[in-house]
Amino acid sequence: MDLDPDDIFKDDEDDPDNEAHLERASTKEFVVYLVDASPKMFSTTFQGEDQKDETSFHAAVSCISQSLKTQIINSSNDEVAICFFNTREKKNLQDLNGVFVFNVAEREYLDRPTARLIKEFDGIEELFMKEIGSQYGIMSGSRENSLYNALWAAQALLRKGSAKTADKRILLFTNEDDPFGSITGATKIDMTRTTLQRAKDAQDLGISIELLPLSCPDEEFNISAFYADLIGLEGDDLALFMPSVGDKLTDMKNQLRKRMFKKRVVRRITFSIVKGLSIELNTYALIRPTVPGTITWLDSITNLPLKTERSFICADTGALVQPTKRFHPYKNKNVKFTTEEISEVKRISTGQLRLLGFKPLSCLKDYHNLRPSTFVFPTDKEVVGSTCIFIALHRSMLTLKRFAVAFYGGSAHPQLVALVAQDEIIAGGVQVEPPGMHMIYLPYSDDIRHIEELHSDITVPTPRATDDQIKKATALMRRIDLKDFSVCQFANPALQRHYAVLQALALEEDEMPEIKDETLPDEEGMARPGVVIALEEFKKSVYGENYNEEDEGHGKASDASKKRKAVAENAVKESANYDWADLADNGKLKDLTTVELKYYLTAHNLAVGGKKEALISRILTHMGK
Repeated sequence: MDLDPDDIFKDDEDDPDNEAHLERASTKEFVVYLVDASPKMFSTTFQGEDQKDETSFHAAVSCISQSLKTQIINSSNDEVAICFFNTREKKNLQDLNGVFVFNVAEREYLDRPTARLIKEFDGIEELFMKEIGSQYGIMSGSRENSLYNALWAAQALLRKGSAKTADKRILLFTNEDDPFGSITGATKIDMTRTTLQRAKDAQDLGISIELLPLSCPDEEFNISAFYADLIGLEGDDLALFMPSVGDKLTDMKNQLRKRMFKKRVVRRITFSIVKGLSIELNTYALIRPTVPGTITWLDSITNLPLKTERSFICADTGALVQPTKRFHPYKNKNVKFTTEEISEVKRISTGQLRLLGFKPLSCLKDYHNLRPSTFVFPTDKEVVGSTCIFIALHRSMLTLKRFAVAFYGGSAHPQLVALVAQDEIIAGGVQVEPPGMHMIYLPYSDDIRHIEELHSDITVPTPRATDDQIKKATALMRRIDLKDFSVCQFANPALQRHYAVLQALALEEDEMPEIKDETLPDEEGMARPGVVIALEEFKKSVYGENYNEEDEGHGKASDASKKRKAVAENAVKESANYDWADLADNGKLKDLTTVELKYYLTAHNLAVGGKKEALISRILTHMGK
């Protein structure tokens, strides 16, 4: 296996085998949003997020718009197309009736989402009836089949790329559970057969078809009427398919989000069990830090991406040269390496994952985990029989309560890893945890840092908490216990604001989207009488009755805190002399001086910086005017 010699002296972040790099370069997705635009989608309504009546068409468009905004950030290399069927106008590669592919200038039908696409798609409802139109494409007495045409057009769009390097998907939105319900006899049988065959042809080409049904208010979407056969649902899968989307717009957005964010294979590795016996595994990154996207340098005139190139120039002649050797300084000498020597140095292991043996699970400690684990699952794509061998190992490890120790030897950073088997967990008929193994990265002896004792002198008494202090601390912890806490409840506020600003600039929005910082303390909850009493009792048990936080500081710090406290108290006193609500309602805030305006801001712990107009705006916002 030839390795890149340029990597020998790079940092960890530059390692091409680093999973963060591999995940970005992993399989991309091609997605076609297929939206039913029949009159029934516009006439059927249900209550939306703001308790107003929304049409099924609005629900589908709103979900796709939100998905595009998320996709352009999280998976900017994925490519999408938006296709409507049951339309009056037609626009598609095959010139099929009843199918309209929505697009914008300077973009292919199936291409990466752009700001212009999202901006124009947001206004599609206002222009749809005028420019595209809605009509039933499947009617009695006609051989036209708009659903067949739509699947054909979607399949044509997804001819791009190979099924080995890209996941191809069709997401179908409709509230009509039987598209051929108005037709009877041999015509219905024939049209049903040809449509199902068209769907099967697409699936045989590696294209998955997924349904997002919208239930009508007075009837449940009957998946068995037609679409169960189209998407291949049967047995337990059919029973578990719950078309709850459409009851609420938020439910549909959540389901679409789950469909879009599929676990992607980070890389495929070979697991060598014994000499002559190897299987193939897929690895999945379950938790990884989310960081802002990389910066792309653009040409200032054409706005096209720039390509970076590096050249080596001879210091003596100025001529371009091709370096054939590299060196590394060692004891005041430059040790030279050829490309072949560097490749040999980096050739640490012949296999990527090699089994060393097994140990009891009790030997594996929590603190042995160096970083987030990687989930592994077998695949028979290249090595037939991998799944069978993996299941045998998996079941034996669960039965004997043991984990496998293996050597994970990539081109850089070879590590010992523990393979811990995880059994399948099903709750309420839904799989909560899949069967497989977690690959936990173990430390070497060099990585372990031994604990340093803080109180090594036995003559000095070690401070210890009293029983009363422990009791008060326990009471406080019970008062402010976070019920049902999960890290999934908290979004990174810095990232949310970063992407909100990008979205506002790209879509030329007038207002900045409001970002809720979920990491801020619950001031209302902390102000509950029970919490306040428990906190005060704990402080008294630790510091005593006469403890004053401001007295802890000395000199300038203490004087400054006292000065701030005096200013705040004076501001509260002066602010009480004004009828702020009346001044705001009558537009008289502009008649006050900046000093007077700052009384209100200081009294309510608001920022006091900026010009007079900014101060007035801040006061009005705080008052909800």
